[in-house]
Amino acid sequence: MGGTFADTVGTRHRQRLVWLSLLAMPLLFPVALPGMATAVGAFCLLIACGLGLGRSVPLPAWLGRRELHGRVQALLIRMVGRVVRVIARVGRPRLLSLSQPSARVFNGFMLSAAGLSMMVPVPIISFDNVLPALAIILIAWGLRLRDGLMLLAGHLVTLVAVASVVLLWWGGAHVTTELLASAGLAASP
Repeated sequence: MGGTFADTVGTRHRQRLVWLSLLAMPLLFPVALPGMATAVGAFCLLIACGLGLGRSVPLPAWLGRRELHGRVQALLIRMVGRVVRVIARVGRPRLLSLSQPSARVFNGFMLSAAGLSMMVPVPIISFDNVLPALAIILIAWGLRLRDGLMLLAGHLVTLVAVASVVLLWWGGAHVTTELLASAGLAASP
């Protein structure tokens, strides 16, 4: 733990994956802070780009310089300790081919797909971030622990999350078109 955000988050993928999963965890619940999904999704994309490139992408300077106070650091240390104890019981190295450097680009792609599906606003639905958050957590810890089974589960949840966002947008567009057509406001084909 450092004094600044950049020191705390670190520069290595394995450190950043832990923080990414911690940021995504509150989004597993249907009620979250406004804008939090966008912030987590953007951080997810930053890490995913680093994974794809094979090196960490630096944090924006304005974010990296932010100071973390002692209370925040103490809270983060407790949170990390609890999460690591729980995850350590479940995760272990297995199906190592999915976490090898040769799979780096694919894992980065899946992580970015989960981040993008989290960032896309879906109106009216309050649980739209649950699946992308779960996918991010599974992929992050799967990479961190080299647990291919957890990675595989994260990839499957990512596919479901992307499909649900696409279907929700398609359904919303269809309903809007029907409402406009019934009101006589839609253009005739």
